[in-house]
Amino acid sequence: MTIYATPPKSPALLLRLEELDELRRYLAEHLGDSSHPWTGALRRLAAAEATVGSTSIEGYGASLEDTVEILAGRHPSGASDETQRIIAAYAQAMDRVAVLAEDRHFVWSPQTMLDLHFLVCHPQPEAGPGRLRDRPVIVTRGLGRDPYRPPASDEVPALVGEVAKWLTSGDLSRHPVVRAAMAHLNLVSIHPFRDGNGRLARIVQSLVLAKEGLLRPELVSIEPYLGRHTREYYAILEEVQGPVFDPHRDASAWVEFCIEAHVFEATERRRWLEIAYARHDICEELARKQAYPERFVIALDQALLGLPLTNADYRREADIAGPTATQDLQRLRRDGWLEQEGGGRSIRYVAGAKLKDQWSSSLKAR
Repeated sequence: MTIYATPPKSPALLLRLEELDELRRYLAEHLGDSSHPWTGALRRLAAAEATVGSTSIEGYGASLEDTVEILAGRHPSGASDETQRIIAAYAQAMDRVAVLAEDRHFVWSPQTMLDLHFLVCHPQPEAGPGRLRDRPVIVTRGLGRDPYRPPASDEVPALVGEVAKWLTSGDLSRHPVVRAAMAHLNLVSIHPFRDGNGRLARIVQSLVLAKEGLLRPELVSIEPYLGRHTREYYAILEEVQGPVFDPHRDASAWVEFCIEAHVFEATERRRWLEIAYARHDICEELARKQAYPERFVIALDQALLGLPLTNADYRREADIAGPTATQDLQRLRRDGWLEQEGGGRSIRYVAGAKLKDQWSSSLKAR
């Protein structure tokens, strides 16, 4: 074996995986039901969180609100042009992941890695988008710490081929979370590209999980956890990798770290859902008392979620015409439930103080 071997099973980890499976089944049951009008907004928020987590690790910082705007194809002033290009490219790669996850004829190959790398790195010509590196590299680890030396460039094509072969037929009986973690570790350790290896490894990890078919890619991602725990992420990689590429080293600590990250994120998503049900109930009650059309619940709910609401967002979610959407949003603004920001094509609506107070009072009463 010239890539890292999957660690043996342990009773403790099997228990954690059972706990994770229960959480993920709950999420699949509720977030897989498009009859809930708030699931689309939750998915957009999850996608933005995953994007912020992955790109921030590599130094491209943007707020969650700006990232939502970028993923919607808009250009917020709070993020630099470079950051916007990087985030948009990451979103393209994750869109491709969603397509591949549903492709019954998909087969892993080295070209999969090349294509995903091209998508995520095409704004960075210096990264050699879609091309394996042809020179040695040294990965720095910070002041006072030994660097990491990946394998020589002439070994990279065969190693990437071995990862693709393993993804096709290796350890298929193991839990998808474990296989996804090992794909991540092997790719980031081989370091097959000049730059963007971390983003590529995390995207491949999401694809392995999405191929399971249980949840959409943005809902199985651990990028938010990795973004918030970047120091721990790098520390565990350093511990497992050592100073030089050595696939004979024990990867158990890495797999444990990834499982804990998944349990944490799945628990957070479950909390999201519990709050979402409560928020939706409050918005339904408010709309009923105000004699609003049922579709107004969508606008109120998304504003309370914290996502800026545009005319385009609302008319898509409510399946109505543009003029109707404008009338609805302006009525909610006049009634004090929403506040308007910006002007012209940049108009957005956010929760007003009146709506926030209603939500806060309802939570206290529960």
